[in-house]
Amino acid sequence: MILRKRMWTNMISKGRNLRLRTKLLVTYIVLTVVPMGLLGYIAYFQYSKSIEEQAGHYIPEILEQVNENITNQINEIILLPDYIYSSNQVIGVLRKETTQPRSSQLQDEFIVNSFLNRTYINGTNPDILGVFLFSHERSFYSTKVPFSELDFNSLTNPTGVANAVESPPSNKGNTILLPHQTSLSFQDDRPFILLIRHLTDYENRKNLGTIAIAIEVNFISHALEELSKEETATLWMMDHNGHIIYHTDDGKIGSKDLSFEDYPKINGSFKSIYEEDSKLISLDFMEEQRWFLAHSIPVKHLTEQTDLVRNVTIIIFIILVLISLVLSIILAWNVSSPLNRLMLSMRRLEKGDFSTKLSVDREDEMGILAKNFNRMTKEIDELIREKYQIQLKQKEAELVALQSQINPHFMYNTLETISMAVEEDEKDTVVQMVTILGRMLRFSIHNKENLISIETEVGHMKDYLTIQKIRFEHCFDFQIRYADDLQHQLTPKLILQPVVENVIKHALNPNKMTSIDITIELEKKSEEDHILIKISDNGKGMKRERLLQLQRELLHDPMKKRDSNFGLVNVHGRIQIQFGAMFGLHINSQENIGTSVEIRIPILEGGKENEN
Repeated sequence: MILRKRMWTNMISKGRNLRLRTKLLVTYIVLTVVPMGLLGYIAYFQYSKSIEEQAGHYIPEILEQVNENITNQINEIILLPDYIYSSNQVIGVLRKETTQPRSSQLQDEFIVNSFLNRTYINGTNPDILGVFLFSHERSFYSTKVPFSELDFNSLTNPTGVANAVESPPSNKGNTILLPHQTSLSFQDDRPFILLIRHLTDYENRKNLGTIAIAIEVNFISHALEELSKEETATLWMMDHNGHIIYHTDDGKIGSKDLSFEDYPKINGSFKSIYEEDSKLISLDFMEEQRWFLAHSIPVKHLTEQTDLVRNVTIIIFIILVLISLVLSIILAWNVSSPLNRLMLSMRRLEKGDFSTKLSVDREDEMGILAKNFNRMTKEIDELIREKYQIQLKQKEAELVALQSQINPHFMYNTLETISMAVEEDEKDTVVQMVTILGRMLRFSIHNKENLISIETEVGHMKDYLTIQKIRFEHCFDFQIRYADDLQHQLTPKLILQPVVENVIKHALNPNKMTSIDITIELEKKSEEDHILIKISDNGKGMKRERLLQLQRELLHDPMKKRDSNFGLVNVHGRIQIQFGAMFGLHINSQENIGTSVEIRIPILEGGKENEN
C-alpha cells in the first residue's frame, strides 16, 4: 500500500514538473482522441450488433417462409400414392393371389410397371427417382436411374417402418424414410426421401400392399435457391434426431449433425461458439414432418460492411487525430511560445542585458505580461544607468585622487633623483629627467578626457619607466612593441602607468644585483573585436595564495579595496564599468618566475590626441 502510494506520488510529481507545452499537448490529446476513439468504437460495436440482430430476425423469417413452401410441396408429394386408386387395372392386379400362371404374372407386371412409369416416372413431378410397389410377395417398380437392391420385407413390415419416422396425422398414413434408414441407393448417390404408404382396398378393407416413392430432394434445393445464392452461407435440413436430409454440401447428406444436441430446439438465431470462426445459426422447425431447416453464415461475413465502416471510421479517426494534434500543437505553441520568449528574455536580463525587449502583438494575458516585463526592464535599465553614472563619477573622482596621489609622491622621488644628478654633475641626465617630468606634468594637467590615443597612453607610460629606470640605476630594462595601426586607437586614460608602477613596486628588488626585463606588447585581435595589452616581467612573482587573493579582489567588486594593489583594481574596475564584464585585467604569476598582466579593451577608432 505504501509502495503504491509512493509510486502515485512520484507520478503526480513528474506530471507537475512537465513543461507547460507538454501538459497542454497531453490535455488536448486526451480531451480529443479519447472521446473520438470511444465514440468510434461504440458506433462500430452498435452497428455490428445491429447487423447481427437484423440478420438474426430476418433469416428465421425467410426460413419460415421456405419451410411453408417445402411443406406445401411435401403435401403434394403425400398425395402421390393416391394415384394408384385411379387405375382399376392396377387395383385388380393387387387383389389377385400370388399363385398364378407365369403368363399372368408377366401380364400383371407389364400393366403395373407401365402405369408406374406413365403416372410417376414420366408424370408431372420431375423429382421422382423411382416407384416401388409390393403386394402379396410380388414387387413392381419403375425408376429413372439404376438402383441397388432394396429390402422389400423391411418396407412391407409395419413394425420396421414404424421405427423409422412417426407419421403425423397430416401425412395421411404416409411414412417418410431417409436414405440412412433404408438399403436403397441410386446411381451417383443421389439424395432422396422415401415416401411409404400401405395401400388398403376400400371395398373390402383388405391390405393391397405397400407403395414406396423415392423423391429426389431437388425440391428442397429449389425452395432454398434464393438463400443458397450466398456463397458463404450453409443450408441444411435435419430430422428430429439430427440426421441430415439435405445439405448444400452433398457429402454431408445422410450423416448426422454432431452439434445437433447443442442447438436450442426453438425457432430463432443464435451464435455458435464451437467453431474457430463464430457463426450465426438460424433454425426453423417444420411441425408436420418434425424437421429442422437450418441456416449458417459466418459472423465475419455479416460484418463485412461493418468492417468497411470500421476502416472508414479508423481513417476518419486518424485524420481527426492528426488535425487535433496539429491544432493542439498550434494552441500549445501559441500559449507556451510567448512564455518561452519571456523566459529567454529573463535569462538575458539575469546576464545583464537590460536592453532586451519583448514584442507586444496581442492584447490577451500574454500581451499584458509582455508589457509589464518591458516596463520592468526599462525601469531596471534606468536604475542601472543611474547607478552606473554614479559609479563612473565615483571612479573619475578616484582617478583624479589617484593622479593627485601619484604626482606628489612621484615628483618627490624624481626631484630627489635630479638633485643627486646635479650634485654629481650629470648634466645630460638632469636635462633628460626635467624634460620628461615636464611632459608628464603637462599630461596630468591638460588631458581631462576619459579616452585618449594609445600613442599618448604609451608615451606617458614610457616617460614613467624612463624616469624610474634612471632612478633605480638601470636595475630593470623594458621593451615596448605594437603595430603602427594601433597608434590612433582609443583607450581609457591611465591604464598602463599604474600597472607598470605595480610591476616595479613588487617585481623589482633593488637590494639584489639582478636586473629584470619588462615587456609591454599591444596586439589588435580583429576577430575577437578587442585589443590585448600584455605586460610581463621576470621578477620574483607571487605566491599562489597571494595570486588567488588578488584574482578574487578583481572578481568581486574590486573598487571597494584600497590596499597596495589599488592601482590594478582601479584600472580593472574602470574598464569593466565603461565596457562590460568581458573586458578588464587578468593576472597570472609564478613565484620566482615572473608575472604577466593582460588587459583587454574594445577596439575604439579615434584620432590622434592633441597635446597641449
